[in-house]
Amino acid sequence: MTQLFTRSGAPASPLCFGTMQFGSNADHAASAALYQACRAAGINFFDTAYVYNDGTSETFLGELAAPELDDVIVATKIAYDQPSTRQTILSSTQTSLDRLKMDSVDLMYLHRWDAETPLQESLEALAELKQQGKIRYVGISNFAAWQVMKAVQTAATFDLKIDVLQPMYNLVKRQAEVEIIPACADQDVAVVPYSPLGGGLLTGKYAQGAGGRLKDVDMYSKRYDVDWMHKTAAALPALAEKHGTNAATLAVAWVAYNAGIAAPIISARSVEQLEPSLAAASFKMTDAIYQDVTALTQNPAPATDRLEEA
Repeated sequence: MTQLFTRSGAPASPLCFGTMQFGSNADHAASAALYQACRAAGINFFDTAYVYNDGTSETFLGELAAPELDDVIVATKIAYDQPSTRQTILSSTQTSLDRLKMDSVDLMYLHRWDAETPLQESLEALAELKQQGKIRYVGISNFAAWQVMKAVQTAATFDLKIDVLQPMYNLVKRQAEVEIIPACADQDVAVVPYSPLGGGLLTGKYAQGAGGRLKDVDMYSKRYDVDWMHKTAAALPALAEKHGTNAATLAVAWVAYNAGIAAPIISARSVEQLEPSLAAASFKMTDAIYQDVTALTQNPAPATDRLEEA
């Protein structure tokens, strides 16, 4: 798969840190502590987006990364709440660069598939930005497998490569295994998935009656309000204890162990909350443990839906 590198030539770390919490649940001091904890743990890959907290996430990340831009990879995304037109892509990129206080960004994603704007228009604008040196790598996010293939082929007409896909993927959201991850492997596109903890479900905290996004945010409630998913999450802590680790550590390590994954995106609102996810980088996953974890969940049906072939 495509390998991302910092400007100084170091490969991207096997974990990426998502800064969605910067400027909301993590104030500036907490954000700085999270950034430094990541750097101390060897993470050099950071993810943000135009829409995160009205730009505060980009602003905070830009300030924190400013002294070492050659040594980190900063990824952001085109405005999610606007059509992916040429005008949006150019203006959104410039706004993000201004917030980040960077002349160029390492990785720019289309944040979503836009069925109303011709893909040619979107990718031609990204190709223009890359030619101008304002972006180094090009990514797409939340694309289905057929959309990935269309993007790869369309981008090629502009001598542009799709370097990264950012899909949702975790122990209870495995649809990406069916076509998305194989398509990316076939087309040399790195897969950098978000939500390895399933919005906090796979930490096991909800089984203990704790609150959080799955209860407070409608989007997450709908995404994970499935009985078998909660049963999987409730069983994970005991399995993690059996293997001498934490449920969150095991959930992130399970995602990272998939050969088609470049770097799961971890996140947190505090260093204490982050530590179990950071521990996934050093957890000694084996085929046997991986199969034990996988057995807790449901296998997605094959793309043909011929269940006898599963």
